This record gives sequence, C-alpha cells and structure tokens, in this order.
Amino acid sequence: MNRSRDWWIQAQADLRHAQNALEDGDYDWACFAAHQAAEKALKAIFEQRQQKVWGHSVTRMLQVLQEEGVTVGDDLLDAARTLDKHYIPTRYPNGLEQGAPTEFYTRKEAEDAISYSQKILRFSDHLLGG
Repeated sequence: MNRSRDWWIQAQADLRHAQNALEDGDYDWACFAAHQAAEKALKAIFEQRQQKVWGHSVTRMLQVLQEEGVTVGDDLLDAARTLDKHYIPTRYPNGLEQGAPTEFYTRKEAEDAISYSQKILRFSDHLLGG
C-alpha cells in the first residue's frame, strides 16, 4: 500500500503548525514542527518510490536521493542541516547544558526554520509530481 499522500498531507499540516507556533511565540515548537514537515515531505517521496527510509535526518534523506541521481542543491542540503539541529534540543531540556528549550529559541530561528522547510516542501512537491 502506497501512503505517500498521507505523508504529504501530514507534512503540510506540520508546516501549518510551525507557522501557528511562530505566531504564538512558541519558537522552539515552530522549529521542531518545521523539521517534522521537511522530514515527512521527504518520506512521502520515498514512499512513492516504494522505498523504506529510516531515521529522522532530513540531510541524510536528501543525500540518499542525491546518490540515486536526483539533483539536490547545496542550499537545500544546508537548509536540511539546520533543520536537523532542531530535532532534539527543541523538545528536551537535556539537549542543552541548562535551561528549557523554550528559553533559548528565537523568532528569527523559527522564521528561518520555516523558510527552510518550505524550500524542502517545494522540492518534494516537484518530485511527487505536484
């Protein structure tokens, strides 16, 4: 069963959540949701190709696509590297030396994360035939 559509719809929902979190001032959650949107958009591609991909690294998923002959620009890889840094520290206090993640993330970081995620969703939409 191909569930690429399900992954894609959830990626879009996660991006909306990131934008809502940004507006609410929850910058840590905006960064995490932006990561999740990018991850799920790429998982939609693998699902459509009937390939399994494990893990949560957006960077690694793009590298696998690149190894398979898909053109992935350095700007997209840089965006993925930034998003991957938001996977754990945005949610867990022990991801930082001290303090809660909510005390450290900024509006600019959230805006950048959303922008990077949007780039990856546009890339994914193109590969999905959208």
